[in-house]
This record gives sequence, C-alpha cells and structure tokens, in this order.
Amino acid sequence: MSINQQPDEYQEFTKTLRKFGVKNILNQQQIASALHISNYDFITIQILEETGAITAGELAKRTGLSTGSVTALIDRLEKANFVKRELDTKDRRKVNIVPIYGERKDVQTLYEPLNESMLALIQSYDETTRAQIIDFLSKASDVLEESKQQVKDLKL
Repeated sequence: MSINQQPDEYQEFTKTLRKFGVKNILNQQQIASALHISNYDFITIQILEETGAITAGELAKRTGLSTGSVTALIDRLEKANFVKRELDTKDRRKVNIVPIYGERKDVQTLYEPLNESMLALIQSYDETTRAQIIDFLSKASDVLEESKQQVKDLKL
C-alpha cells in the first residue's frame, strides 16, 4: 500500500518519521564535519558504539564494506583516535576494534547540548509513555535493519 492510500494518521506518521530521519542524518553529517571525518567513518563509529568491540570481519559485515576497505577505514579512525585495536583475550589470533570515541572531549562537547535537549524532551513524558517511546525506537531500529537487508537483496 502506497503512502497516499493510507489513512491520514498513518500518512502523518510516515511523513514525520521521514522528517526525523532526514534531520538525524543532517545532524550526524554536521557532527562528522565538525570532527573532520567522513560521514561513513562517523556511521562506523556509531556502529562500534552500539556493538562495543568487534572484529574487522564483523565490522565489514555490518557496514557492507569489503575487508580491505574496512582495514583502511580502521586505519583512519585509529590514526584520528576514534578506535583502537586490541588482541582478543580468548583468541590471540583475533584483533578487536574498540571504540574510544566517547572518551574524546570534542565529542562530548558536540553532543552535550543535544543530549541535554533530548533528555529534557523525554522527561516531559510520563513513565509509561517514555517506556513506549523507547520500545518503539528499539523496534523501529530492528525494522530498519531488516529493511536494509531487503533493499540489499532487491534486484532492480
């Protein structure tokens, strides 16, 4: 069903969700620019912040990049002190990519106003509504991950 065939409330929801997505992307691009890194490097840092330490191979799967491209990306991020490489404690043949992005003062400075505003916004809702918003965003993230795979699998 196309967006134009949906009831008005769903059209408004879809439109608002897309607007939020665009604003989020633009905000991320602004932060990446302020940190003097590419948007793709910034997205990779965000993936690592979400997952914690992972191998280069796992990072390649999550980003869709080749292992060679991921190696170059990790080199750039390590040189700029956004990540570090650490030997896996259980398997010394493996090297984990560890995010250290959140420890940087410039990152904290860039995010502080946004974090404060978002916390004030969520606190303006009652506890039940906050739980529903968090549940929705968590499930919406899963839907986006599924959509990413579906788009990848499409043959246009």
